[in-house]
Amino acid sequence: MSRLTTDQKIYFTLRLAVAMCFIGHGAFGIITKPIWCNYFAVFGIGKNDAYTLMPIVGTIDIMMGISMLVYPTRAIAAWLVVWGIATASMRPLSGEPFAEFIERAGNFGAPLVLLLVQGGAKIPFKQWFKRMDDQVTISPASLRTIISCLKIFAFLLLAGHGWLNFIEKAGLVNQYHALGFANPAKTAQMIGVLEIMAAISILIRPYKNLLLVLVIWKVASELFYPHYEVFEWIERGGSYGVLLALWFALKRSPSAVTTFAVN
Repeated sequence: MSRLTTDQKIYFTLRLAVAMCFIGHGAFGIITKPIWCNYFAVFGIGKNDAYTLMPIVGTIDIMMGISMLVYPTRAIAAWLVVWGIATASMRPLSGEPFAEFIERAGNFGAPLVLLLVQGGAKIPFKQWFKRMDDQVTISPASLRTIISCLKIFAFLLLAGHGWLNFIEKAGLVNQYHALGFANPAKTAQMIGVLEIMAAISILIRPYKNLLLVLVIWKVASELFYPHYEVFEWIERGGSYGVLLALWFALKRSPSAVTTFAVN
């Protein structure tokens, strides 16, 4: 079996990320996560109806996620961009901080960049319903666009999470308290500042080594949720995917990256 090209690694990373995001999100619909009632309320839907609809919405999400694993199409990816933006928007619309929206940039960023990897909007309409091409080759011009988009989405998701830390989101503070930090609120603020600084660095001039550190940080830190840890971790697949795909893309285009000197 031949080794994957760097272009294929970008493609498969984003494809897996999209699947993880929507399978994890759908799982919460099946579980009937109580906070989802707030999002249904934005449309005037009461709690009883919300709990009835949650498993339906969750099942559709899971089916869309699985389809990206077994028979990925551009049409489904495009729908997931729209759905990812819509579900993330429900948070600030229901009264949560705007940071909750941008922190989920990976949810809609990963499928959007996946579409770019597959040729973007210039693909003929019929191709949108056919299986994506696993033997993908990214042109230099497309790669520059892909890197720019990945940088923006990486900036947003890191800045959003950093913002939530800085304003001491209760769920994050509780995580640090459970991990044994003496002053969890102060810890949250310090981590928030570091994440925002890292986000700005990626937007301005990304370092491959820093990206690897951030991939490890996101993968590890998302395991600290006190409830439904596995599903929370899976749902954040878009975040891991955007960061890792950016790392692969920068390896593919050395002129677009500066690395730390290694002695």
